[in-house]
Amino acid sequence: MAVPDGARRAVITGIGVVAPGEPGTKQFWDLLTSGRTTTRTITSFDASAFRSRMAAECDFDPVAAGLTQRQIRRWDRTTQFAVVAAREALEDSGIAGECDPERTGTMIGTACGMTISLDREYAIVSDEGAAWLVEEAHGSPYLYDYFVPSSMAAEVAWLAGAEGPVGIVSAGCTSGIDVVGHASDLIRDGEADVMVAGASDAAISPITVACFDAIKATSPRNDEPESASRPFDRTRDGFALGEGAAVFVLEERGHALRRGAHVYAEVAGHAARCNAFSMTGLRPDGAEMAEAIRHALARARLDPTDVDYVNAHGSATRQNDLHETNAFKAALGAHAYRTPVSSIKSMIGHSLGAICALEVAACALTIEHGVIPPTANLRHPDPECDLDYVPLVAREQRVSAALSVASGFGGFQSAIVLTAPHRGRA
Repeated sequence: MAVPDGARRAVITGIGVVAPGEPGTKQFWDLLTSGRTTTRTITSFDASAFRSRMAAECDFDPVAAGLTQRQIRRWDRTTQFAVVAAREALEDSGIAGECDPERTGTMIGTACGMTISLDREYAIVSDEGAAWLVEEAHGSPYLYDYFVPSSMAAEVAWLAGAEGPVGIVSAGCTSGIDVVGHASDLIRDGEADVMVAGASDAAISPITVACFDAIKATSPRNDEPESASRPFDRTRDGFALGEGAAVFVLEERGHALRRGAHVYAEVAGHAARCNAFSMTGLRPDGAEMAEAIRHALARARLDPTDVDYVNAHGSATRQNDLHETNAFKAALGAHAYRTPVSSIKSMIGHSLGAICALEVAACALTIEHGVIPPTANLRHPDPECDLDYVPLVAREQRVSAALSVASGFGGFQSAIVLTAPHRGRA
């Protein structure tokens, strides 16, 4: 039986991050607050034949991260990111030995799954694409795991010793928000007391670059990659690909308080909508995103004027930035003009399903430290995008309620609200 709304609350007690630049939550936060960008010419393969040849890559050494040679051989880069981020989150929470395995669950989000390994293995079994009938004998013995993203959730569950609910959320670019929202709902509904939840994607590969080249969604500013991602700037011309993972330990609030855990923030509300309009197109009025924001705030029992900061999707495409600017105005009213908004994609690129988990981490750290990350590269404001986008430099400001939003292919629109642990609920 579902527990009455408000009787159980979900809080974040552990954060683990693998992001472009150096891995680790502290390194991630230092990068964001410094306003530095990580976008560079792609180094993982020869991208010279592509329209967009840059990305925000993680400086990730699996050996230095503590993975064994067997794990490195068996796991796709996406799984490596997820496990390393989950391990940091578990250590950060200090929850080892303090939770019931049957009341602990795992949920991982991803947009693309094991892209790099599937791309590599197809090239091998097809003799670089020359053979229509592939030679499966040449494939990796772990190929099945690459086809099934749930293998990633299983690895994280084994790491955590979690025997409760387990699942995968794959909703494109909203996956990172949706997975945290759904995991929090499992806690609120009484299905679990602890959830290890987050999202991971490592999709900087020829097939991914080719797909985004085809629809001209990525920036072609190859001569200046560090400033190519320009959310809300009138010169914006697309996003830069990224990669990474963020994983959280979510706990029922009473469970966390009884063991004296440090609480970063409460996951106060989450909602998702679909525009039922286009696979890739967005209506400029942002009506569906605005509706998701309203419902997330309603679940959080907050008024629009309670929002202190908005972490935008901010993909730097012509249509997205206008779409969500109008959504903020529709959902928050006049308060939208008084609310700081920023996009961390300007610094770490767009890591598809993982980016929203990284943005949730940024919101939790913003609440923790009282510093709002900037929108890098915003030097020429678009007059149609006329809100306060915190250009170039981080801003010290107390934040008690942070809103994060996302748009995804298929018309998906998601919103999540995080609040300070000391903040009460009406």
